[in-house]
Formats: sequence, C-alpha cells, structure tokens
Amino acid sequence: MKTTLPILLFLLIINISFAQEAQLIWADEFTEDGLPDPEKWTYDVGDHGWGNDELQYYSKNDLKNARVENGKLIIEAHADTSHPKGYTSARLLTRGKASWQYGYIEVKAKLPEGRGTWPAIWMLPEENLHGGWPKNGEIDIMEHVGYDPGKVHGTVHTEAFNHSIGTQKGGFMQVSDFNMRFHTYAIDWTADKIDFLIDGHVYFTFENTGNDYKEWPFDQTFHLILNIAVGGGWGGQQGVASDIWPQRMEVDYVRVYDRKPEQL
Repeated sequence: MKTTLPILLFLLIINISFAQEAQLIWADEFTEDGLPDPEKWTYDVGDHGWGNDELQYYSKNDLKNARVENGKLIIEAHADTSHPKGYTSARLLTRGKASWQYGYIEVKAKLPEGRGTWPAIWMLPEENLHGGWPKNGEIDIMEHVGYDPGKVHGTVHTEAFNHSIGTQKGGFMQVSDFNMRFHTYAIDWTADKIDFLIDGHVYFTFENTGNDYKEWPFDQTFHLILNIAVGGGWGGQQGVASDIWPQRMEVDYVRVYDRKPEQL
C-alpha cells in the first residue's frame, strides 16, 4: 500500500495535466498551392456593398483574388474596371463547414496598406437565433483601415453595443510594421469574456454582463471570415487611393483551440 499510493497520486496528477492541455480542434496551414481548400472554406460573392457601401466585387474560385501560394493564403484586392464599382477582392468563410462556441482562435497575418484598404479577420453567428444584424452578434478579431496605418482594432457588436448607435465596445493596439511582418491576431473566448490579443498581448476585454442576448449573444457557434474590403463607410472615409493596387493580406495559418494554450 505504501508504494501504491504515490503511484496512484502521480497518475492522477498526470491525467489532470493532460485533461487541461489545450487541444487544436481546427486549422489550416495552407500547405497546398492553388485555390483555398474547399473542405474548409466557402465564399461570399457579389458587389452590393455588404451593408457598408463597399466598392469591391467578391469573387469565387478566382486565383487572382484568393489563392494558396508558398505556404500562405493570399487574399488580394485589385482595381478592375470590368466591374461596375472598379474593384475585386475575396471574402472567405468557414460557414457551413466549421464553427465554434468558445475557444482560442488565432490567425497569423500580414496586412495590406494604403488609403481605401479595409482588411478584416472576424466572426459571425452560424445561425439566425435572434434576428438581423446586430442582434446575433459580431466579433471583429482584427480590423485595419488604410488611412490610419498601424492602428489595429478589435471590436464586438451586439444589439445593445454597436457602431450604428455609437455604443460599440472595442479597443486598439498600434502595430507599426503591420504591412511588413506577420503578427498573430487572436481572441480567447469563454463563457465569461472575450480577450482580444495581438502577438499574445491582451489589449481589450469584453466581459459577459450577465444580461440577455442584447448584450451577450456570444453563447452560440460562430464561423470565421477573412476578407479585404475596398472603401466603404469606414475604410473609405478619406477616399480610395488610385495608385496602390493590387493589395494583399497574407495569412500564414489559422488555428482554433478549445482553450488558450499555456505557451501562448
């Protein structure tokens, strides 16, 4: 008995340790050149402005706008006079293929530059539980507008807290080399709060108020979106430069864990 008890305690500690380790539950490392993996990504298509008076036509299965190349996903916006509003781009989603409720979502990316660019890494709910936007919620992991270079934003939108009524909740962090180096943009999302991080640094936290869905609709599954918009109500506030195109967002990887890994 004297030798058995320490062994049992050791095994119990080991089991607890393994049980608490973060598990990678979804990822895309972009290892195969060509179109993005259709098992993981779908597309939004069109040029109706996307609720923000944006100028780009989002294409589908067009290597010019979205491709995997040399281990990176490239989303590229082009000036293109063959389209009525003059631009093309891509908006990739995991909708219908992968969605998550809570977890640590991390994207390593290098951002475009120039007036009129509006790249985003963000999330929308998989289902329409409460009605139209913003009642179901929106999580903006990363947004950057080119006329304000280096100021990277993380924001949430709900029925009670959203930009249309001037009550959105968010923060920002200065990233001076946003267009030169890859940085990790992430959220640590639990039932109690959402932490927003850049390179592992928490710069904004949105806490669960304990009230209804109007303030916390984040108790449901959300899918991931990657895109570059052109112009629009925010990205185009100071116009769109004519001499900067094409512009690209490069993504090194997307990783989703069930919780934040200890080493991050």
